[in-house]
Amino acid sequence: MIIPWQQIQPDTLTNLIREFVLREGTDYGDVETSLEQKIEQVRQQLRLEEAVIVYSELHESVDIQLKKQMR
Repeated sequence: MIIPWQQIQPDTLTNLIREFVLREGTDYGDVETSLEQKIEQVRQQLRLEEAVIVYSELHESVDIQLKKQMR
């Protein structure tokens, strides 16, 4: 189930994005990117609808997924 990011409290959304960024360990290229910058990049992907927040009832978990990687 996709959860609209706008319905999530701002602090909760920031914590969810932070957890995603830290867990993913995404490579941002040759330039070092701060945690705050990475969080803002993911927030921007949510705003642009390039990423979505997904709740799994089966696993009772929440995750962020890029739309292009979803089935």
